[in-house]
Amino acid sequence: MSNDSLKHRAAALLELAGIVIDGPAPTDLRVHDDRLYARVFAHGSLGLGEAYMDGWWDTPDLAGMFTRLLSSHIDEELKTLDTLLAHFKARFINRQRGEHAFDVGRVHYDLGNDLFRAMLGKRLVYSCAYWAQASTLDDAQEAKLDLICRKLRLQPGQRVLDIGCGWGEALKFAAERYGVEGVGVTISAEQAEFARQLCRGLPVDIRLQDYREVNDSFDAVFSIGMFEHVGALNYRTFFEVAHRAVKDDGLVLLHSIGSNGTPSRPDPWIEKYIFPNSMIPAASQVAEALQNLFVVEDWHNFGADYDRTLCAWRDNVDAAWPVLDARYDARFQRMWHFYLAVSAAVFRSRRDQLWQLTLSPHGVPGGYRVPR
Repeated sequence: MSNDSLKHRAAALLELAGIVIDGPAPTDLRVHDDRLYARVFAHGSLGLGEAYMDGWWDTPDLAGMFTRLLSSHIDEELKTLDTLLAHFKARFINRQRGEHAFDVGRVHYDLGNDLFRAMLGKRLVYSCAYWAQASTLDDAQEAKLDLICRKLRLQPGQRVLDIGCGWGEALKFAAERYGVEGVGVTISAEQAEFARQLCRGLPVDIRLQDYREVNDSFDAVFSIGMFEHVGALNYRTFFEVAHRAVKDDGLVLLHSIGSNGTPSRPDPWIEKYIFPNSMIPAASQVAEALQNLFVVEDWHNFGADYDRTLCAWRDNVDAAWPVLDARYDARFQRMWHFYLAVSAAVFRSRRDQLWQLTLSPHGVPGGYRVPR
């Protein structure tokens, strides 16, 4: 097919989303290299993302453009071999076990604490903030941590487990504000070292460890933004570990991105450049995986808050770039912009959700009153 034919086909698809090639609107697509069309039709989202990284196209409002694309579902017209291969690996190969369990730590979370410190704000909390009564990112992240502690009904002297503890901020918050002891497990060496320093002087133990190796007993268990890396073949195991770890009268809180649709295919660009071996769980998969292990006391969705969180992260990165560019090149900056913009669009279009599930092993006697 000629390049003119490919451009005509692309223009017809984009028109369905209200996007014009080289048009004047902030969400229109500005093409700098006509090889873009063949690249995208051959490689789908992977080709589109790599072409953006290479400077082949731009748009003034990247998140806005992708919101239009996703809301119109024209991305479903670009199912390519790359997408099918990513789906095949996710469906049939357990890439979240053994040595592969540490891949995302090495590729993403070990990029450098300087990048994440600049992006995430006062607290290194790399998950959706809670904006119900907050006007700044720092306040919204603190509100999210406090919401989790209140949902778990934490009390002084209790012992809690954080599965995928990141840089240790949630455990630090819980120890300081609610007087608990804690254990955190992470697969990132840089995160583990940072978390140990952050929680120094507090009754918090940070372990560089696969969550499946935890055999302790806890009054409460929580996992914030880690379940997306567990993989569908391991969902049942995750809940079995949580069930084994929490006491009979304890509570478990799962904070995760999720989908109300059918189990999704991993995005090839995200798989290659951002989160290797990651998967967004479907509600049906979560519900099936926890059957006969937990009572779902509450299933809270505040996915629209992730759009605002991601935009705040983007603004922080842009503000810090004069310092960050000494370590990260221009192509990395474009990659990171693409990642944050597409992610914001996914939540703005309500294609993905953000869930907090509060679970009990046997049901809270008399019922569970939901804090918001």
